[in-house]
Formats: sequence, structure tokens, C-alpha cells
Amino acid sequence: MNIKCIVVDDEPLAIEKITEYIKRVPYLELLASFDNAIDALEFLRDKKTDLMFLDIQMDKFTGIQLLEILRNPPKIIITSAYDNYALKGYELDVTDYLLKPISFERFLKAVTKVGGDIRSERSSRQSTESEGTVKPPADYIFIKADYHMHKVKLENILYIEGMKDYLRLHMPNERIMTLMSFMKMEKVLPPDRFMRVHKSYIVSLDKIERIERNTIMINGQRIPIGNKYKKEFFEYLEKEKVL
Repeated sequence: MNIKCIVVDDEPLAIEKITEYIKRVPYLELLASFDNAIDALEFLRDKKTDLMFLDIQMDKFTGIQLLEILRNPPKIIITSAYDNYALKGYELDVTDYLLKPISFERFLKAVTKVGGDIRSERSSRQSTESEGTVKPPADYIFIKADYHMHKVKLENILYIEGMKDYLRLHMPNERIMTLMSFMKMEKVLPPDRFMRVHKSYIVSLDKIERIERNTIMINGQRIPIGNKYKKEFFEYLEKEKVL
């Protein structure tokens, strides 16, 4: 699997260093490098690109401005000497944020995450396009948190709690907070194992310990069943012949 990438940075030495690192990774293919975001934007409109190494602080047109106008951006690894844009980069769904000077070990860790994401997406796309081919569903999902992609086994998820713009995944020995919508989370979770029972909760169906009127008990936590979701939930219970 080759990952086609470009480098965008107004510092020649930074481009040279990232280029050197790219050459050391067999599956990375450097398509081009740019010292400004405008030329990169024109290139991305015409060329299929999997990954962009992007500096933030550039004259006239910044890396953030580029990300904000790209409709279908490639995977993004930010390379910056400043950490004050980290939150903004996270909001723009970057894969990783590397602070200069960047070691090869840290670089390799970032591109490994990108490779995992791309393999997963390509595999899912191929599965959808293959007629008559049924593959078993994955028993895990990847969740972005703290600028890392966390592999989370579905069997470990107890329930998912909404907290404004964030979701908190509750597991027996860990909690993970991620900037993600319920809509997106519901798309990646298998519907036969997870169900939305409240505007602020998704539960793992096999982790339910008991049901008390309009409340679900999971791991000692009371989770309300919202009126909007009550009918579907109790219909599920009836279908499973537990009523």
C-alpha cells in the first residue's frame, strides 16, 4: 500500500527534513513539496493525495486557512514550531500534530496512524463494492483523542455519554473523551450491539445489568431511557423475547 503525500512548509530546511523522513518509509510516496499554501491548494484540486504534511505559520495564507476551505482534504499531519494551534487543528480533524524539531520516531508514529486509517477506509470501501461478499464486522473501532488514534474493542465499551460537543466512552478501567457527534458514532457502531436510549447516551446492549422502569443499570450507573427512544428500545426487548 502506497500513501501519496505532499509537504507544505515555507521553511526550506523543514521541507528537506520531512522529505528525508519520507524517503526512509517504504510506503510513503512524495508527490510534491510547496513553500506556500496557495500552490498546494491548486495541486490538491487536480491530484489525488492521501496525506499532507502541513505547516501552520506561513505568510499570506496560513495552514489553518487552507484546511478551512478544503472540501475533501487528505489526511493531515500538522508540522509546527508552535503548540497554540493544537486545539484548532483538532477541531479541523487532523490526524496528528508534530512539534518541531521533529524526531524520526515521532514522525514514524504519526504516519503509522495514517496508514492504519487509510487501510481501514480502503478495506471498508472494497467490502462495500464487492458484490456477494460478506465479511464479519470488525470487533473494534478507532477513536481520536489527545491527538492519538485509540483502538477500542467493542466488547470493552459499557456506554457512551454525550457532553456537549464531546463524547465520553466508558469502559471498565478507562474513559476516553473524543470530539465526535452521536450521528457519526452511531454509524460506526454495529446496531445489533449498541443502541441510542437517550439524547445523551448510547448503551452496549449486552452490558445491561437490569432495567428499572425508565432506567438502565450498567456497571452501577443509572442511565435514563428518553421518551424519544423508549418505543424502539422496548420493541428490541420484545423481539429478543425478554419481556
